[in-house]
Order: sequence, then C-alpha cells, then structure tokens
Amino acid sequence: MTDVLAWTIERRLELAKRAELLRKELGELETEVARLEAAEVVFGQWAEATDGGRRPPGIVSPEPEPEPAVVTVGPGAGGMRVVPDRVEGMGLEVLTSEYRRIMEIVAGADGPVMAKDVALGLGREASPAKIEPVRGQLRKLADRGWLSRTASGRYLPR
Repeated sequence: MTDVLAWTIERRLELAKRAELLRKELGELETEVARLEAAEVVFGQWAEATDGGRRPPGIVSPEPEPEPAVVTVGPGAGGMRVVPDRVEGMGLEVLTSEYRRIMEIVAGADGPVMAKDVALGLGREASPAKIEPVRGQLRKLADRGWLSRTASGRYLPR
C-alpha cells in the first residue's frame, strides 16, 4: 500500500514539473505569435501602400513653411492685456468699450463707488453672479493704475 502511495506522489510531482515546463514554453510561443501578428500587420500596411513593392512608399520631403498670415490683434489677443498698465498721458481709448464705460461710471459718481453701483450703472442685475465679474474688472483697473481702491473696497478715479 505504501508503494502505491509513493508511486502516486512521485507521478504527481513529475507531472507538475512537466506542466510547469509546458506553461513556460506556451508563454514563449504566445509571445512569438504576437510578434508575428504585429509583423503581418506592418507588412500588410506596407504592401498596400506600395502596391506590393511596385511603387515608392510615398514618403515625401517636407514642403517649405508658408508665410504666416498677417493677423490684426486687439486687446486680449495672443497674450495682450485687456487692461494695459496706465502710464502718464495715456487716454481711455486704449481700453475696451466695456472698461471705458466702467471708467465713465466711476468718474461720474459723487464719491467712491462699490462694485454693485457699477454693475447697476452697466444695466446688470444686483445679483452676486452679475456683480462679481464687475468687481474683478474694477480690481484689474485698480491694479493697473487706472483707479484707486479704498480700504473699504470702493473705487475712485485717479
């Protein structure tokens, strides 16, 4: 009885070792098959492009770059600032129409104005969604030297 048990164990170990070798060989074969399939695809593309090698593959030398088209730019185009830094003697004509309108509203006020006042002057609603963009525009004008900002967040012309 022990002989049968010993034979069974030995046979199982031999078969496990052989199965491991076959798995390794199968993996190598699958890798080789994948490489050959890729080569077939590339060759098929080449044969289709060259009519089986009867004509050149169609590789062309690059053409010279065309002359760039002249582009007219305005504020905000290609990295230009919508609101330029103010320098002495610079007029409002360098600003876009909306920023000019904001400057007119601030200049026409009796004193410092809030973003809400400017938004209403532009004909917008008094909601946060309409006031916040105006607040950003006012801050931009102040940062670039067009307006003065008070400590309370109101704006005055310079």
